[in-house]
Amino acid sequence: MDQLTLAAVLQAYGLNPHYFEIKPFGSGLINHTWKVTGSEDYILQKVNTDVFKHPELIANNLNLLDQHLKDRAPEYLFTAPIAAQNGDGLVKLNGSFYRLFNFVKNSHTVDFLTKSEQAYEAARQFSRFTYLLRDFEVSKLKYTLPGFHDLSARLKAFNLALAKATDERIKQAKVEIEQIKQLAGIEATYSSIVKNLDIPLRVVHHDTKINNVLFDNDDKGLCVIDLDTVMPGYYISDVGDMMRTYLAEANEEEQDLDKIKIRENFFIAIYRGYYEQMGSILTKAEKELFTFSGKFMIYMQAVRFLTDYLNGDIYYTIKYPGHNLRRAKNQLRLLELYLSQEVRFKEIIASFQKP
Repeated sequence: MDQLTLAAVLQAYGLNPHYFEIKPFGSGLINHTWKVTGSEDYILQKVNTDVFKHPELIANNLNLLDQHLKDRAPEYLFTAPIAAQNGDGLVKLNGSFYRLFNFVKNSHTVDFLTKSEQAYEAARQFSRFTYLLRDFEVSKLKYTLPGFHDLSARLKAFNLALAKATDERIKQAKVEIEQIKQLAGIEATYSSIVKNLDIPLRVVHHDTKINNVLFDNDDKGLCVIDLDTVMPGYYISDVGDMMRTYLAEANEEEQDLDKIKIRENFFIAIYRGYYEQMGSILTKAEKELFTFSGKFMIYMQAVRFLTDYLNGDIYYTIKYPGHNLRRAKNQLRLLELYLSQEVRFKEIIASFQKP
């Protein structure tokens, strides 16, 4: 990135670029991120408009949430963008959008879970976030990624891709295509959730991977970050994404499917952490969906990878031929293992809910 451009962005925030060092920062894959170091430290980001077509919707959402939390929970560490000198939460320069955040001192992120306590702390933070926004009027939020966790729409896209795919790709993915079809009952459950008035839309993060949590020096959770995907949604999106990304040590890129194993203690950590606050406000209908959330998110990600493979790899970046098919195999293996332990997971939940 042109240093002159970044310098111009800093000037839009009233900062003299001559007194700051700007270096790439973090492991995020969507937005470009830099750490701005000087008398005060900041995080500077360039919004990926290929993914987020309307960055102003993100800025609007975060402003509304920031005001609400300042009024209702001023002690909460909410990582809202700093307003530029013109009062806007975004700076537009040469057709690109940038925003600046205060750097949270004595904090760090984790890219790989090594202990269940980290999963517990992360679940606590995502729970706390939604809990503190329990009385926010969710209809005020805009959808920054329309249909992001709409499983019905994802399955329709899969069927359309299947209808248009080459014979060779269909042949290569024959087993996985059949698995997706056999598990379509998961989508039927999702459809019933959308129609159930006892399952409300809430303010949820929608991207609960572990590096979207800030930890302090003692590995205690501070807050959640990377708030671009905060939208109206169902709590199963956040819990399900934690299950998808926390339960197995091997991630979705693992090619050796034998290395994919479910860690029961991490399930317990997610349950305990999330129920710490959200357990007091979840409806009975919502509570019954806790284990379903894992099926929901793992299945949807398998559908998305396989859809992209059938479409000719047009969305996810691939590193080798068949990469998206391998990712789909990975997620379907994880789902198979998850389903085999679902009864055990329900037993664990029941043991915690005994008086």
